[in-house]
Amino acid sequence: MKNVIIGTAGHIDHGKTTLIKAITGRETDRLKEEKERGISIELGFTYFDLPSGRRAGIIDVPGHEKFIKNMLAGVMGIDVVLLVIAADEGIMPQTKEHLNILNLLGIEKGLIVLTKSDLVDEEWLALVEEDVKDGVKGTFLENSPIIPVSSVTKSGINKVIEIVEHLTEEVKDRDDTETARLPVDRVFSMSGFGTVVTGTLSAGKFKIGDEIQVFPGTKTGRVRSIQVHGADSDVAYGGQRVAINIAGLKKNEIERGNVIGPVNSMEATMMVDVKLKLLEDSQRIIDNRTRLRLYTGASEVLCRVVFLDREQLTPGESCYAQLRLEEEIVAKRGDRFIIRFYSPMMTIGGGEILEPNPPKRKRFDEDVIKELEIKEKGQISDVIEEIIKDKSNTFPTLRDISISTVLAEEKIEIIIDQLKEENKILTFKLLKDLHIIHIDYKKSLLNKIREELNRFHKNNPLKAGMSKEEIRSKYLGSVKQKLGDSFINSLIEDKIIKQVNESLALIDFEVSFNSIQEEIKASIEKEFLKNKFNSFKKEDLYNALKHSTKDIDQVFEALLDVGILIRLKDDNILHRDAYIEAVDIVKDYIIRNGSISVAQLRDLLNTNRKLAIALIEYLDDLKITKRLGDTRVLF
Repeated sequence: MKNVIIGTAGHIDHGKTTLIKAITGRETDRLKEEKERGISIELGFTYFDLPSGRRAGIIDVPGHEKFIKNMLAGVMGIDVVLLVIAADEGIMPQTKEHLNILNLLGIEKGLIVLTKSDLVDEEWLALVEEDVKDGVKGTFLENSPIIPVSSVTKSGINKVIEIVEHLTEEVKDRDDTETARLPVDRVFSMSGFGTVVTGTLSAGKFKIGDEIQVFPGTKTGRVRSIQVHGADSDVAYGGQRVAINIAGLKKNEIERGNVIGPVNSMEATMMVDVKLKLLEDSQRIIDNRTRLRLYTGASEVLCRVVFLDREQLTPGESCYAQLRLEEEIVAKRGDRFIIRFYSPMMTIGGGEILEPNPPKRKRFDEDVIKELEIKEKGQISDVIEEIIKDKSNTFPTLRDISISTVLAEEKIEIIIDQLKEENKILTFKLLKDLHIIHIDYKKSLLNKIREELNRFHKNNPLKAGMSKEEIRSKYLGSVKQKLGDSFINSLIEDKIIKQVNESLALIDFEVSFNSIQEEIKASIEKEFLKNKFNSFKKEDLYNALKHSTKDIDQVFEALLDVGILIRLKDDNILHRDAYIEAVDIVKDYIIRNGSISVAQLRDLLNTNRKLAIALIEYLDDLKITKRLGDTRVLF
C-alpha cells in the first residue's frame, strides 16, 4: 500500500492545528505550554484514514518565525501540503517563508486552505482568494485548489478530504529496496521501554530485530519494537511516520538531526556539493565564504558556502557550490536542503545535494563544473559513472557506491554491468568484493607508469625493468596489495608491459649490450657453464676476466635481471641452462624413485652439500618440490 505524509504550513494563528483536529478529531499540540498559549512550538503528529482506507501520516508544523527550525525538521518528509491561510488576514510573512521553503524542497502536491472563512463575508473572501492566487504564482501551488473552510462549523472539511484523497493517489511510491533512512525529529525515553525515536522514514524499511547505527557516529543498537501511525507493527516502510524503540542505546546517545540506518550503510561528511538557488525575493546577496545555516533531513548545522563558478550569488540566481560544514552530517544525493542566514536568521535559499561525500573542490575548475552538471541532470548510470571516476583511486566496491548513493547494491550491480559492456569501467574481483575503476583512471595511471618505465629504461639500459613493488607502492599504494597486483596483471595481459622475474618493463624493451658488454656477457656465461653445478660467485669473475669490476658488476646484475643467471638460496648462482638441467634431473629421479634427499641430489650433480641445499630449497619455494621428512617429493 502507498504510504503518504500530509503536512501543514502557514503563518502563526492561522488555524493549522485546529484544521487538523477538524479533519482527524485529534489534537496535535502535546506540550502544556502549547495548550496554554494556543500556539504550536514543536512538531505535532497524528494520522488520518482517508475514504479509500489508506492511512496517511500527518505532520503539523509551528507557524511562528522563532520556530522555523522545528518546522524544517518536519516538513522535509512530506508528500502533500496543506498551505493554511486565515481568510480574515490573508497572506502573511510566515506564509511567504513557508511557501518559499516548500518550493525549494521540491514538494509537488498540495492545496490551499482558507481557514476561518466563517469570520468574513463573501466579498472579502473573494478578495482574499484573488490575493492568494497572485501570491502563489510561479510556485508549485499556482494551479492548486483554494478551499474555504471553517474548522468550527466543519464547512469545507469534506472538500479538503476529497482533494487530499485525490492528491495522495498521485504521489509516487517510495522505494523500499533502497537503504533505510530515518531522520530523527524526536527522541525520548519511555518507562519500561527505553529509548524511542520518531521520524518520517524517507526510504527503505525497518523490521523488528534489525541492527541499526546512529549517524553521524558509531553508536549501534537494535530495533526492539515499531509503531507506525500509532499502531504496533513488525515492519516500517518508506513514507510512514515511525516510532522505533531502540535496544542498546540511551536517550542521550541520540539527538534530533541524527539519522538511523543499517550498520555501516552511510558515511559522515564535512562537505557537500550542491546546486544552490537564492530566492528571488531575498533581501541579501551572498558572497563567497558567507557563513550560513544548513537544514537537511532533521538536522541544522553551520557552514561556509564556497562558490565554484562565481564570487557572489544575487537574488533569483542559481549556481554550483560546496558547503563546508562545522559539524558532520549524513546525506544522500538528491536530498533537498534549505539555507538561512547565520544572523539575522531568515530563509534565503536552498537546493539539491549533488554529491554527499566530495573531495575539497578547486574553484573555477571546468572539470568540476562538468562533473556536477552530470550529477544534476544525468541519468542514474551517468551519476554512478561519475562517482566511480571520483573514487577510482580507492578501487571502490559495490558497497562503497551504495553508501555514496544510498541505493541498493543489487540496483548498482545492474548499472555496473551496463557500464562494463559500454567499456567505461573495469572490475576486479578480490575475495567476495567486486572493485571498480573507470577506464579513464586506468588510462591515466597507465600513462604515468609508462612514463616512469621509459625514464627508468633510459637511465638503466642494462636492467630488465623497474621493481614491481616500487611501481605498485608508488602508483597503487592506497589500495590493498592484491588489488594493485590485479591492476598490474591487467596491463600485462593487455601486453602493455611485461614482467621479468620481479621487475616490470615496457613490452618492447630489451636489455641491449654494447660490444664490450657483449664480450663480458659471453665470458661470464662461459665461466658459469664451465663450473656448472660447482659454487661460483661474482667475486670469482674478477680474477677470471680482464675487465674492470664496475663493468663486470653491471653485466652480471643484468644477467641476473633477465634470468640468464639464477640466484638460489644463500647467494648460490647457476647459469639458466645448468639450472634447467638440474630441475630435469630432480624431477626424473623423483619420478623413478619416489623421492630425493639432499645427499642424493649432491651426488647426482657432483656438487657440494651447500649448493644442493640451496637448489632444493629454491625448488620448494617455487612449489616444484616439497619437503617430506628428510626427503623431497614433487609438489
